[in-house]
Amino acid sequence: MTGLDLALDAFHFLRPLWLGALLPVVWMWWRIRSRAMHRAAAPKGLAPHLTAALTIGATAARFRLLPIDGIAMALALLATGAAGPTWSRDPDPFAAQSAPLVVVLKVSPSMESPDIAPSRLERSKQKIRDLLELRDGARTALVAYAGTAHLVVPMTEDPGVMLPYLEGLEPRIMPEGGNRITDALALAEDLLAREDAPGAILVVTDAIDPGQTADLATQHPVSVLAMVPEDQAGAMVAGPEVTVLTPTPDMADVVRIDRMLDAAHARALMANSAQPWRDRGVWLAWPAAFLLLIWFRRGWTMQWALIAAVVLLLPASQARADGVIDWFLTPDQQGRIAFERQTDFSRAADLFTDPLWRGYALYRSGRYEEAVTVLERIETAEAAFMQGMAHMKSRGYRDGVRAFETALARDPEYPGAADNLSVARDIVDYVERVREQSDTGEEMGIGADDVVFDNEAGKGADTQMEARETRGEAILTTEQWMNTVDTRTGDFLRSRFQLEVATATREGAGE
Repeated sequence: MTGLDLALDAFHFLRPLWLGALLPVVWMWWRIRSRAMHRAAAPKGLAPHLTAALTIGATAARFRLLPIDGIAMALALLATGAAGPTWSRDPDPFAAQSAPLVVVLKVSPSMESPDIAPSRLERSKQKIRDLLELRDGARTALVAYAGTAHLVVPMTEDPGVMLPYLEGLEPRIMPEGGNRITDALALAEDLLAREDAPGAILVVTDAIDPGQTADLATQHPVSVLAMVPEDQAGAMVAGPEVTVLTPTPDMADVVRIDRMLDAAHARALMANSAQPWRDRGVWLAWPAAFLLLIWFRRGWTMQWALIAAVVLLLPASQARADGVIDWFLTPDQQGRIAFERQTDFSRAADLFTDPLWRGYALYRSGRYEEAVTVLERIETAEAAFMQGMAHMKSRGYRDGVRAFETALARDPEYPGAADNLSVARDIVDYVERVREQSDTGEEMGIGADDVVFDNEAGKGADTQMEARETRGEAILTTEQWMNTVDTRTGDFLRSRFQLEVATATREGAGE
């Protein structure tokens, strides 16, 4: 289902009773226009040639625009707008505005076939990179599979984190050969189950065993990018509910995948009854206002029309307007427009006067300390939760614990607060444990950048480490030292995958 089909399917009126105002509008239009046309008719008793000579615009009289036409059209637009047409819900400001996606990539020797240049695997990586660029900022995870399935990169909003790992995927790093897509899908389902927003799965593969087709019928929408020549795509059996696409030389396939994800995400959001429907009635107020301007022309004045227009405008005024000038939009409306552009959060934060929206915009723009300050004025679980998220982003983990505890105190059932509180406590415990174990009081002899730990409990000994000064030798920073390590990402992934398989084997044997 495309976005247009989804909008048409969801289209309805929030206040349908206002459509009843169309009946008197149509009745008045018909009656006034009929009377005007009757007066314009030629008097009886005149010869046809004299009637034609004495009548101005006789040939076009039947189609002449009358004042009632413009007024009736404006009133009809206002009545329809007052009824509240809608086809989408208001977005949840605390939920992801794009669908989380798990990319499941097959990494096997068959994917090195050069029938799709430069190879099936390399072309798959190119398509995934294009999709990441198109979905910049959306949460995406990467799973690789062959005879075993492994999580390569968990959910992240930063494509740059995924790219090095994507490049390191090669058949030689996989512990076992094969085509166990079932395990990969189970891993993808587990990742999506932890997300607040409904997500989807994209399988990039060159073959699906017929016996595994039923496994593609997961709880989340599944699409398959078949990395085979177009003449072989018909043999790819994926099931009736799964969309199979073939790679194209351009971005057409990636754009289609992105649109399918957006449509699936929008369809899932439609089912969220907690979010109100977005009133689109104000869109009809603008053409109606333009038509009403004609009312000021001489000969077009109808006093009753102005009164009817004002009455019909009252319900429509509850809807949000689209514009950029202060004469027509409040600061909060302008801030909402900037916020929904997804790239102007800082400007939105400066525009908002509503503290909750301003705090969330500050959070999305990375101004975490300002967000915490603004949200302190609101005594709701939602505000405390956002404070906790801002503290976590700014590495104030203990303050994050307090904020999540406050959110749960205000609303014990607030979504995500308990899970985030557990994570924040684990981080604090980890930082304090590492500090306690590492602070031995000995001179480490290692140059380091200044690092501040959230160690409010005071665990460990305070140790001051100074970098040794070496003649003729520059002391490398941590980042510079890491850049000198000659280890390929593929080697790291191979070791990690083998360790995961060994651990699973021991657990299966009951060790």
